[in-house]
Amino acid sequence: MSITKRREYTDTVLKWIFRITGLLVIAVLAGIFLMLIYNSVAFFGHFSPLDFISGLQWNPSYEQYGILPLVVSTTLVTFGAMLIAIPLGVGTATFLSEYCPPRLKAILKPAIEMLAAVPSVAIGFLGIVLLGPGIADVSSQSNGLNAINGAVLLAIMALPTIITVSEDAISAVPHTYREASLGIGADRWETVRKVVLPAAAPGIIAAIMLGVGRAIGETMTVLMATGNAAAFPGGFFDSVRTITATIAIEMGEVPYNTAHYYALYAIAAVLFFMTLAVNMLGEYFVNRFRKFHAL
Repeated sequence: MSITKRREYTDTVLKWIFRITGLLVIAVLAGIFLMLIYNSVAFFGHFSPLDFISGLQWNPSYEQYGILPLVVSTTLVTFGAMLIAIPLGVGTATFLSEYCPPRLKAILKPAIEMLAAVPSVAIGFLGIVLLGPGIADVSSQSNGLNAINGAVLLAIMALPTIITVSEDAISAVPHTYREASLGIGADRWETVRKVVLPAAAPGIIAAIMLGVGRAIGETMTVLMATGNAAAFPGGFFDSVRTITATIAIEMGEVPYNTAHYYALYAIAAVLFFMTLAVNMLGEYFVNRFRKFHAL
């Protein structure tokens, strides 16, 4: 077999391998989605979707399946985490890209990326033994297992993703942009604020959306640190239970093919659509900024 034919054969084989792998991934995702929808439909055949979405009580022992407290708790903890993580993450990424000396950056960036490798159970443990007592002292509560505890821990977990992706986006801005800004009399801070960050906005938004997805989907940390009270939260200092924590706590012990079993699939479907909405919103803003810069 000639070298040319061997290369053509190799290219054909690799092309089919990549094609099959891509189709397999799509098939797996479609299977998960169909499983969620199938079991959710089985649940809604016996319970009203309106009562499920707007109900204020989640108590399967009394066949009360209202997920509004779970949705609000998940949103509250995620929102609090992003309030902390976005300024710190984008600010740190800007420092690493624009102000940090190369030798210090060579140390800081790998250290930040290694933070993502810390197990979530370890971060949850630190929230219980370190952060929780401090929050309890400040808020004069019996314990610090509440929404603000979970928000701080989720912010820590989301920071490596936000910092790394944002720093890559900022570093990818052409140096000619900076030179042009400095050439017309702008100082370094004005160049970063008015030129570099807007030019890197699509990548920064993508980083933030990845951080939001990380926070929404986290399970073990919020299960350990938020108190797991399935009640409607009144603020950040109330104990909460997120959707992921509810699934993790109850799925292992729920009887098969019961209303409670199908209800857990239904809230998993809600979580799926929440994550999908976040991704679509991020994609919308990314495309909008790209079109703006194309003009």
